[in-house]
Amino acid sequence: MAETDSLLDRRLVIVTGKGGTGKTAVSAALALGAAAAGRRVLVAAVDPDARLTTLLGRADRLGYAPAWMREGVWVCHVEPFEALGEYLGLQLGTRRLVDPILRQHAFRQLLSASPGWRELITLGKVWHLEQMRDGPEPRFDLIVVDAPATGHGLTFLDVPRVVVSAVRAGPLRSQTERVEALIEDRARTLLLPVALAEELPARETIELVSRVRRDLDIALDRVVVNAVHDPPYPEELANLDERVATLPDDTPLGALPRPRVLAACGAILRERAELNHHYVEVLAKGTGLPVAQLPYLHDGLRGPADATRLASALLAPLAGAP
Repeated sequence: MAETDSLLDRRLVIVTGKGGTGKTAVSAALALGAAAAGRRVLVAAVDPDARLTTLLGRADRLGYAPAWMREGVWVCHVEPFEALGEYLGLQLGTRRLVDPILRQHAFRQLLSASPGWRELITLGKVWHLEQMRDGPEPRFDLIVVDAPATGHGLTFLDVPRVVVSAVRAGPLRSQTERVEALIEDRARTLLLPVALAEELPARETIELVSRVRRDLDIALDRVVVNAVHDPPYPEELANLDERVATLPDDTPLGALPRPRVLAACGAILRERAELNHHYVEVLAKGTGLPVAQLPYLHDGLRGPADATRLASALLAPLAGAP
């Protein structure tokens, strides 16, 4: 089977997934892995998660301007009102008229009730970040967008198409066409869904992939499955918990619990791994895409060292679709 392209071959990777699947952790892992490979990486957070900077090794608060986190990694929060002020200031040649209006509570309420503008201005800012240059070279080799959760993610990506179809001419249309061209450029941009190997996240991810293929023109080449439990025993002892359960309960095991307790705990670990394996297969079959499996970390995600462990699995060579 042919291998898919490396994630490092893209200019823009948009990470999405059901809430709680670990898309922020995947965004941080991808950034660290890319930086270790010599790339200059920007993580642009749409809905900022405080864990992002922690996973990158700093406790700094996310700001609007790209801020250096560590060697090769910058982060920013694409705040819609700030992005709107920046855009209008560029169009008018000054922000002196723009900022007082944007600070008005009534104006903000009106905008908050208006559908689509947040998504459009956010993607416009992402386009602007992708265009930034240091001399002839791009400022960032890779931009990782920590995008909204799955339900909002499709609306987020579909707004440029809707605007282009509705606006006949003018600066808004021309700028939106540039954004749409970036999103639909399969050589530069990839949508990266993140799932868990469980029923509801798997079902929602399969639906996401189906809707993307039906409604959006954006590249998909894999699904990331986070927190996959490995089998607790070696292959030749796959049913070790069942064997332990046959021991008399008064068998001396030193400081270990009684056999029935050990067997029950082992059975839970084995069943969890089997359940995860089942839903990895469900995702592979339901999406028709290769699956990148990230390990379950027993001590949790505490910082860059843990995120780097995920990066190794995330960037490992990936076989083609089944």
